[in-house]
Amino acid sequence: MSWFSKNYEKVALGGAVAVALGLAYMGWSHLGSVETDFAASLKGKGNSDASVKEADRIPKALASLKLDRTWNQALDGDRSVDLFVGIPLFVSSKSPDKPLDLIKGEPVHPPIPNTWWVENRLDPGFADSPNRDPDSDGFSNLEEFSAKTDPNDAKSVPSLVAKLMYVKDESLGWVIRPGYGSDGAFPFNYQDTKGGVNKTGAADMVPAGGMFFSKPPMANRFKLVGSEVRKELNKKVGIEMEVTIVRIEDQRPNKKGTVYEVPSPLSEDRRNDYLKFDRTAVFSLEALGLNGKEFKVEENTTFALPPDSPKKDYLAKIVTPDSVTIEYTDPAGQKKTIEISKGALPQAQH
Repeated sequence: MSWFSKNYEKVALGGAVAVALGLAYMGWSHLGSVETDFAASLKGKGNSDASVKEADRIPKALASLKLDRTWNQALDGDRSVDLFVGIPLFVSSKSPDKPLDLIKGEPVHPPIPNTWWVENRLDPGFADSPNRDPDSDGFSNLEEFSAKTDPNDAKSVPSLVAKLMYVKDESLGWVIRPGYGSDGAFPFNYQDTKGGVNKTGAADMVPAGGMFFSKPPMANRFKLVGSEVRKELNKKVGIEMEVTIVRIEDQRPNKKGTVYEVPSPLSEDRRNDYLKFDRTAVFSLEALGLNGKEFKVEENTTFALPPDSPKKDYLAKIVTPDSVTIEYTDPAGQKKTIEISKGALPQAQH
């Protein structure tokens, strides 16, 4: 075997090293001649034309940014046009197959004109639109229209008395029974339906001009004005007889000046003929979120609406178990009287 054959691996390794050294030398020798061998130069159209493609659109884009892009309501003559549906159309409940022009057509919900819905930005497209209450003040659209108030403002409301409900009355029944008098002075016995009792006896009879009673429940409420003898028909025997009539003046603030005439003595079997009442009306204001919240007003006493208002413009003139009569002055200065039945709202005003 020859020497080359025996030393083949060594010869191959040496050759590879020689090739690598040669390549390294070539790279080093060209390092200093990059400017010459790899000179960079611009070629083609860009070498002489520096313009940007579609640069002429830049001024147009800048100008478009300055345009007034404010949206204006579209009009058809003097009426607004909805950009989505054109002219809004509705149907009448009487003729649902025929479209109804809200502006030019007949009222959708008489007596409210269609323009009222448009002006107040309200949708008349519901069957109960007149009864809806968009500002939740307790008054319907129809009531707001009738009163010329703003249906979108809870502070703009019709007269609150229209929403005053008479819930019930709280009555105290009472009777004063004079006894036999002497020299214009009389004893008195008081009883009421809640078990209240007052009494003056023969030893402390009340003279004319005197106040009574000295203790609750009716302390210093009554004043003896005086007495007189009259002739009255006794229905039991059919004979005219002389009767002493005692005149008593009420001193309660809401009844001050009221005079009661009672015979002396007043027998037990006739007590109901002279029964009197202190009546209190129980109300609720069915508006302004106060629905169902009760408040009380004594008969012939002024009160406010809403109840916590400092201005008491209303008078509970007459209170009965079945109804209450309210007096007030409207914004125009006109005196009004309304009657409210038990469990109801006012029905009529005059």
